[in-house]
Amino acid sequence: MKIIHTDKAPAAVGPYSQAVEISGIVYTSGQIAIDPAQGKIIAENIEGQAEQCCKNIGAILNEVGLNFENVIKTTCFLVDIADFKRFNSIYEQYFISKPARSCVAVKDLPSGALCEIEVIACKD
Repeated sequence: MKIIHTDKAPAAVGPYSQAVEISGIVYTSGQIAIDPAQGKIIAENIEGQAEQCCKNIGAILNEVGLNFENVIKTTCFLVDIADFKRFNSIYEQYFISKPARSCVAVKDLPSGALCEIEVIACKD
């Protein structure tokens, strides 16, 4: 198992890695909208936070030579399911290959985030 880390995505806020790779499969930890340069969430609305989540995922994928087209599965968490449509308006700009997905509403997310995205990507 290879631990993945890039300074272009936020550092882990707990005892975990940004991502791990095993047998050509990359599993990212959930990414919230922390701006890696400032170390905190800047965006206040769902669109801005979804955009930052996607940028963070893109940076992690880039670190291992992958991109959004390599993503085979996403799991998305929303604090308010009423944001589903607005979240999708950003999500669909990045995940154009339409990987498999689960999207659920949760009570709370770390650091007051409105959304979180984790992905599984494949090198093949």
